[in-house]
Amino acid sequence: MGLGAVFMSDMRKKAVMGLAVGDTFTITRVLSRDETLAFGDLTRDYNPVHYDERFARVKGFKGLVCHGLLTGGLLCEVGGQLGWLASRMDFRFKRPVYFGDSITCQITITHLGPNGKAEAKAVMTNQDGEEVLSAHLEGFVPGPAEKEILQLMQAQGDPTNPLRD
Repeated sequence: MGLGAVFMSDMRKKAVMGLAVGDTFTITRVLSRDETLAFGDLTRDYNPVHYDERFARVKGFKGLVCHGLLTGGLLCEVGGQLGWLASRMDFRFKRPVYFGDSITCQITITHLGPNGKAEAKAVMTNQDGEEVLSAHLEGFVPGPAEKEILQLMQAQGDPTNPLRD
C-alpha cells in the first residue's frame, strides 16, 4: 500500500496499524543554506565545498553544495515518524544538492522479517527529477509494545512530535 505524500501523524498511524512490504512514504523539503551551515556546525564538517564558491567550482560544482549527510538525513524524518530504529544505512551519493534544491525522499519497505527486522530502499530526487541519492536501510519497526505506546502518544496529541498535523 503506497501512502504517497502524507502528513506526519498519518505515518505514525500507519506504524500503529502495522507496516507492510511495499509501503511507501514520500516527503519533500527544500534544503537551505542556513540548514547546511547549521549542519556543518553540528558535525564540525567545514569542507570548503559547502562554504567557498571558488573551492566548489574548482571541484567541478556549479556552486556551493549541501552536506551529503544533511540530504541523507531526510530519511530520519520518515524513520522518526514510523518509530523505525535504524541499524544500517548505506548511501550512494549520485549528484550534488545545491542550496534551494527541492529534494523528494521516497522510502519503500522491501522486507519484513521476524522480530520486527526490516529493510527498505530510499531514492531521493531533485526538482528536475534527477536522482541525487539512493540508500539501502536496515533496522527494526515497532512491535506490539511499541505500537501500543505510539497509539497512547497519539491519543495524547503526540506531544513530543512537532511534525504532527
